Amino acid sequence: MKQLALILAPPPAPALDNFFPGRNAELLNLLGNLVAGRSAERCIYLWGDAGSGRSHLLRATIAGLNAAGLVCLQISRGDPIPAPAAQLRAVAVDDVGTLDAGNQRVFFNLYNPLRERGGIVLAAGDAPPARLKLRPELVTRLGWGLVYQVQALTDDEKALALKRHAASRSFDLPDGVIDYLLRHLSRDLPSLMSVLDALDRHSLEAKRPITLPLLRELLRSEDDGDRG
Repeated sequence: MKQLALILAPPPAPALDNFFPGRNAELLNLLGNLVAGRSAERCIYLWGDAGSGRSHLLRATIAGLNAAGLVCLQISRGDPIPAPAAQLRAVAVDDVGTLDAGNQRVFFNLYNPLRERGGIVLAAGDAPPARLKLRPELVTRLGWGLVYQVQALTDDEKALALKRHAASRSFDLPDGVIDYLLRHLSRDLPSLMSVLDALDRHSLEAKRPITLPLLRELLRSEDDGDRG
């Protein structure tokens, strides 16, 4: 099944309030308290498989801290880490296990002074700190704070998230549509939500209720458009 790239709207920016927690409710509450200034934690490392939501949570937290007025630095895969500014109060480094030797050194030199002045260090990777192939002293630093495994959503949790999203848009979502989405399309939740939004728009334009035949019609029309 081809992707619906031409009809999908860009997903919303990652935020803590658009993350479906599943089994991550404790972690989501912790990050919410951090953004709100109600947490004494200053170093948090998130790890989990691809698609678990660790990158979403990292970007959402740093965006919330930035909105709260903190000077923040966000580093994604492949980005060079600049020398820290004196006013820096929070840093988030995604895919930390992919840092090259130079960026590992810069991150290590950034970590200590930021921690000493009460700054916030967030990082995320695909394994717990002890299994990362990084400088030993950096691995030690990442393990100093809280370490959380981000639990990927089960199919039942994804189904519940899709039903709640449908309810927020005031339409019913048949179980057959959910089952088809989970079996035949990209299984990460943001992609599934985007397909659901496209299906909602198609339903309104066609003035027909959301059903499995309508979903198949939408997918066929996109495949026909690709071939055309």
